[in-house]
Amino acid sequence: MQKTLIIISSLLALISPLVYSHSILKGESKPHRTTRFVLLLITSLTTLSLFVQGNKVAIWLAGVSTIQSVLIFILSFKFGMGGWSKTDILCLFIAFIGIFLWQTTKQPVLALYFAILADFTGMIPALAKTYRLPHTETWVFYFLDVFAALFSLLALSVWTIEEFSYPLYIMIINAVMVLLIFRPRILPRTIKQSR
Repeated sequence: MQKTLIIISSLLALISPLVYSHSILKGESKPHRTTRFVLLLITSLTTLSLFVQGNKVAIWLAGVSTIQSVLIFILSFKFGMGGWSKTDILCLFIAFIGIFLWQTTKQPVLALYFAILADFTGMIPALAKTYRLPHTETWVFYFLDVFAALFSLLALSVWTIEEFSYPLYIMIINAVMVLLIFRPRILPRTIKQSR
């Protein structure tokens, strides 16, 4: 059963960037460049951290997330938005601090937490953009990643904080993005008043 859940999680995580790439190429989604750069660095570090820990479940989600990040980062050059605002630079700086702390601690578990913190920091520009411009993102991409993370969590045989923290974070951050994208439909009056 565990292998089946890992396969489902990995397939969903592989399908989601294809959906997102299609949406980007059609002009329906505009990935935030800073977020995509930070996510590329962080997913790579997270995958390496999980590999060093000997993690046999969450590493699949992290590895696929790294592949996903490479593809979307490349597309963000031509089709994305943002990248050099003060908030972008600050988030990039904080993410680099997380990377530095990962390098200096040499402790895989601590590195994972710094990676999650840096990942969240890197997501801030995309969260802010999606809050202001929800039409620049596609909910399907993030929704698939919610379920990829959920199946990764369900595949765990040992429930330690080291094992479940990364998939749980991925599930939550993607669910928040889905909610931000649907916010105009859920709270249409609030959106109209904020314009």
